[in-house]
Amino acid sequence: MTDRRMRLGLSLRGLGYHIAAWRHPEVPSAGSLDFRYFLNSALAAERAKFDMIFFADGIGIRDKDRPPGALARSHKNAELEPITLLSALAPMTTHIGLVTTASTTYNEPFHIARKFASLDHISGGRAGWNIVTSWSDAEAQNFNRDSHLDYETRYERAAEFVEVVTGLWDSWEDDAFIRDKASGLFYHPEKLHVLNYKGKHFQVRGPLNSARTPQGRPILVQAGAHEAGREIAAQHADLIYSGDHEIGGARAYYADIKGRLARFGRAHGDLLILPALVPFVGRTRQEAQDKLDQLQALIDPLVGLSILSSMIGDLSVYPIDGPVPDIGDLAIASPGRLIVEQSRKRNLTIRQLYETFGAGFGMRSVVGTAEDIADDMEEWFTTGAADGFNICPSHLPHAIEDFAALVVPELQRRGLFRTEYEGRTLRENLGLPPQRNRHGSYGKAAE
Repeated sequence: MTDRRMRLGLSLRGLGYHIAAWRHPEVPSAGSLDFRYFLNSALAAERAKFDMIFFADGIGIRDKDRPPGALARSHKNAELEPITLLSALAPMTTHIGLVTTASTTYNEPFHIARKFASLDHISGGRAGWNIVTSWSDAEAQNFNRDSHLDYETRYERAAEFVEVVTGLWDSWEDDAFIRDKASGLFYHPEKLHVLNYKGKHFQVRGPLNSARTPQGRPILVQAGAHEAGREIAAQHADLIYSGDHEIGGARAYYADIKGRLARFGRAHGDLLILPALVPFVGRTRQEAQDKLDQLQALIDPLVGLSILSSMIGDLSVYPIDGPVPDIGDLAIASPGRLIVEQSRKRNLTIRQLYETFGAGFGMRSVVGTAEDIADDMEEWFTTGAADGFNICPSHLPHAIEDFAALVVPELQRRGLFRTEYEGRTLRENLGLPPQRNRHGSYGKAAE
């Protein structure tokens, strides 16, 4: 038993994280455009006392049609815009946090500050912004560019972007608006602060035309593992989504990020780290394996090969049930080289290799009973690898319903997860400190 509790997010990516999710006989193939489909999953997560739901987002169709015909067999092509979707989900839910991605490369800070502040007000303090720089040329080509910005420029712009957004969120002190009809005074003018930001990438006067939000400011989420992303996260983020597959690497990442916080005047608990996890859970291990096998059998070989194409190169000329070819046959970068070397050590065929990645879009997966999965989560949680997990269901809504029915009660039995929500805002439920306004007052969460 421990007083520390896991934090759990539910990632609602399309129809699920398995690349064949849309072909599952019980998954509505048009669900990614159906508000009710996402509402059902959000309510299932809220009944299970999850901290938040999360929508990963891209502003273009990133996948390439390699091999030819693969793109037409993928379900990652038509989806709802997430801020709009979360605003619709907000009044239909009560406790669960509402987090989504917005790009610092293809937005302006004022837009993002205003949209997420509005979502925080609409939801009563449950909004969160996942900060990304975007990465694909497909997105660049939708925004007046032929190719994506270079790494250094993207992260330099992102650092400024976050400075501007957080500054705009501090435009008004908590008690600025008095709305006194008798005196005619709507707000205290001395409690309004104009940002007047001038930097290399942005010039933003402000103030934001939105009051201080219910949790002081929306939660800031980061997912970058690169050096510049780690620095932005250590300075600003409340929560990190990570993608380590091995517990040793996860512990090293956890220690590195937590070790940077003191330089920015932050404590160990001011930033939470939630690795991704794709669970396949059954009442028996065989049942869990059967669930995975059913989805694996639905992977179209062209779609499987398209996954490998982006990491390794075109393998469509090789026998799909033959071995992964020698590294010398492929012109690939070092990450792909490592994948090939590991697959050859394990004697994987090309089909087995794409099945490994296809089970969860490359995220770490665990197959077993509730006890097996809880054992795995507990080890990561108690040995310095995680503060909780971003659950990435294989297919929706079935995988979250299975997790809620089987794994959550086991975590609760062990004293690792809540049985009731602790607060009214996402910040409170995550156990994060109140957000201080830079002009001297605390967020409403501190009241």
